Amino acid sequence: MLRGRPLNSVVFNIFNYSFLLLIGIITLYPFLNLMAISLNESLDTVKGGIRIFPRAWTTSNYEIVFSNPQLLSAAIRSLLRTVIGTLLSVSMTTMLAYALSRRDYKLRKILTLVMVMSMYVSGGLIPFYILIKDLHLTDTFLVYILPGLISAFNVLIVRSYFDQLPEGLSESARIDGASDFQILFRVLVPISMPVIATITLFISVGHWNSWFDNYLYNTSQNLSLLQFELMKILMQSISQVTGSASSTGHIDATLANTTSPESIRATLTIIVTLPILLVYPFLQKYFVKGITLGAMKE
Repeated sequence: MLRGRPLNSVVFNIFNYSFLLLIGIITLYPFLNLMAISLNESLDTVKGGIRIFPRAWTTSNYEIVFSNPQLLSAAIRSLLRTVIGTLLSVSMTTMLAYALSRRDYKLRKILTLVMVMSMYVSGGLIPFYILIKDLHLTDTFLVYILPGLISAFNVLIVRSYFDQLPEGLSESARIDGASDFQILFRVLVPISMPVIATITLFISVGHWNSWFDNYLYNTSQNLSLLQFELMKILMQSISQVTGSASSTGHIDATLANTTSPESIRATLTIIVTLPILLVYPFLQKYFVKGITLGAMKE
């Protein structure tokens, strides 16, 4: 006994906390290593040996990246895309999931089967590009929003969550004269915040990290996104090492003289990750609960 506690309980707690501490260190090390590289002088980074602390402290990597004049406007567009795209996608996903969760909906099974099949079978990139072009969505802001408005995976998660809710909630509201929209947004959504927060995190991270649709469908500089601009900076840094860099442009010249691809890559990773890290702690409890309950079915 140790202060009224069994010895085996104390030993278990020591082992448990030590194991969790080890897992935490292993999890955080890659991020801390990237942070140290981003804050270390590029020429010194090339020597290797950087762990979790910078060896030659500097903020020049961030100064070079943020010296891009297109970065601020691209960040604003990325933020607008993330906010608008997430709000619309969560709304559409929730309404479709509610319709598919209604047991009296005759097309419920066939639509669910079609959505599941879409997760396994794709038409391919070329047919999809032709479709986007025929819809006149190329070189428009809507191409960032409309194609990804509905995700079959997210719909199935929300539908599974709605399925395990008591039917009496909807029935009692319907008896009181509530419409389907009122039942969804006034009854079901308030008690479904865990799964709503879960898909919100999925969708917002997807919008924030996306750059490939910018590369494919928008050639206008006025519609360029933050991730695409950062990707171009990284490509410029890599190309100057291989000797194929352009000799013109402020960013190219600066990268060629003072940075390395490894430093730029670490700096860009930190820049795009920090916004997600700031938001995730507020959604974590909903995220874990939403995934667990959304996977259950009566």
